Amino acid sequence: MAVRARDIMTKRVVTVGPGMKVRELAKLLAQKKISGAPVVDEKDSLVGIATEADILKRKAGQNTVKSIMSSRVSTVSEDTSLEEIASVLAGRKFKRVPVVRGDRLVGIVSRADVVRAIARR
Repeated sequence: MAVRARDIMTKRVVTVGPGMKVRELAKLLAQKKISGAPVVDEKDSLVGIATEADILKRKAGQNTVKSIMSSRVSTVSEDTSLEEIASVLAGRKFKRVPVVRGDRLVGIVSRADVVRAIARR
């Protein structure tokens, strides 16, 4: 049986809103020991992703998540295979990929999730 995103994704995803202050984002990432978080609107629709790298690259005056986030986000569906997810993560050098149903965030898969799935095979 093929392993799919739904089998390995984290369903309780730490998310942030576009209006969150960058300082609060930095605190959240540090507290949760994560390197990035999906940015969702009030309807849980994915609008971007904000990472440690985005915080490091920010310029003066960029004080909100919306001002630093990447709005073009690669995503996968719940049916995406383990191999396809690994290819997206490796090919684009991402650490995580959001899992969406339509435009709604339903989970996230990290490199560590993929490695664990491969080890269990």
